[in-house]
Amino acid sequence: MGVHPDQVISVAREHIRDLEAEAAARRAVRRATGSTHGRSLWRHEDFVRLWTAESVSRLGSQVSLLALPLIAITLLNASTFQVGLLSTMEFLPFVLVGLPAGVWVDRLRRRPVLIAGDLGRALALASIPLAYALGVLGIGQLYAVGFATGALTVFFDVAYQSYLPRLVEPDRLVDGNAKLEISSSGASIAGPGLAGALIQLVTAPAAVLVDAASFLASAAFIGRIRRREPPPSRPVAGAPGMRREIAEGLRYVLGHRLLRWTAATTATFNLFSAMTSAVLVLYLVRHFGMSAGLIGLVLSVGNAGWLAGALLAGRLAALAGIGRMTVGATALCGLGALLVPAAPAAAPIPWLVAAQFLVSFGSTTYNIGQVSIRQAITPPRLYGRMNATMRFMVWGTMPVGAALGGAVGGAIGLRPTIWIAATASLLAVVPVLASRMWAIGSVDAAIARFSPAEAPVGAGAEASGPPGVGNSLL
Repeated sequence: MGVHPDQVISVAREHIRDLEAEAAARRAVRRATGSTHGRSLWRHEDFVRLWTAESVSRLGSQVSLLALPLIAITLLNASTFQVGLLSTMEFLPFVLVGLPAGVWVDRLRRRPVLIAGDLGRALALASIPLAYALGVLGIGQLYAVGFATGALTVFFDVAYQSYLPRLVEPDRLVDGNAKLEISSSGASIAGPGLAGALIQLVTAPAAVLVDAASFLASAAFIGRIRRREPPPSRPVAGAPGMRREIAEGLRYVLGHRLLRWTAATTATFNLFSAMTSAVLVLYLVRHFGMSAGLIGLVLSVGNAGWLAGALLAGRLAALAGIGRMTVGATALCGLGALLVPAAPAAAPIPWLVAAQFLVSFGSTTYNIGQVSIRQAITPPRLYGRMNATMRFMVWGTMPVGAALGGAVGGAIGLRPTIWIAATASLLAVVPVLASRMWAIGSVDAAIARFSPAEAPVGAGAEASGPPGVGNSLL
């Protein structure tokens, strides 16, 4: 059934009004606070609080990323398939609750969603050392905790990416995302080494308490953000049906010629990245005989790519154009992934470090580029549903990849499985090339080219992470 011209005009006008209202609100805030475009985000108190919260929780999460599979491998004697299923349970919520999460985030203020997500994850993780102390810890509880933390992460991530454009100006999104990636890179560099040492010192179950505490600290910092959020454009009372709002988000992303190809690229890489991640720790332990401390050290050194990418992304975007930077980063991730199965048994560490550096550098610059573009071109009322739809599509492939990694690894061996996944990840560059993202020079150029009048046509019409070289794209 076709879209009536009046509906198209109405939708375009609605999105233009959204953007005009958002711009007017930002101008009012700048007048009231005296802020300027040139002012450093390090002096933006609310952004610094968000940045600190993210930094603390990211650092703590490095412990669980290493501790949970090690608990399954060393304490519970889990099989290859069971270890792969653990990753599947962590990513499954992105398929099951990803789209409804976007609707609720658009209906609610984002800050309370972020705080609730942090507190819930802290409680779920704290149950692991408690069960271990009582002698009742089993693989089933690891699955349950993985699923619960994954579901809460869905809501947190959708709200988080929808909250940043409310705190900073559109032309500062690249800077804001880059600074947030710096915190992520710092956690990725220091975290695995600290996690490995901590696990060896106090055992993996007890070390998980550090991650639980990091989420409590994150909630405290987010709770101190003072800027008042605008009321949601669609409050719960009187909101349209869930299906209708989900469909609107899906139509917006799938109908947008840039977003749909970006989603295809990210989903492809994440599918095969998750396939590797599901068996990577097991591969390092059993194939190379690496200890928790050595695994953490290798990942810490290789994760310097996160910091390099976060620091250089702004310059690369200015020199080459944000689109070319994003496309080049995709290819770099695929090339880096190939070094993992290519690592020789006699001297694997330099190869593994190089692989992790290339993938982490590529992941960081890719994420900064494409996330900044999609935040800038999306009308404010669709922030949550756009981010949720993207997450549903790009992280929804990860439980499939993790299950494949466990099943294929058990059938043909760990190294052949990683070879298959690494080779296939090179295909991720094809969709982003088809999107012509490489022609976008800046965020402002993306806004001008993918205007609200073009991108959401039909969108408002009536109708109804893991550690190592499995770094995921957003």
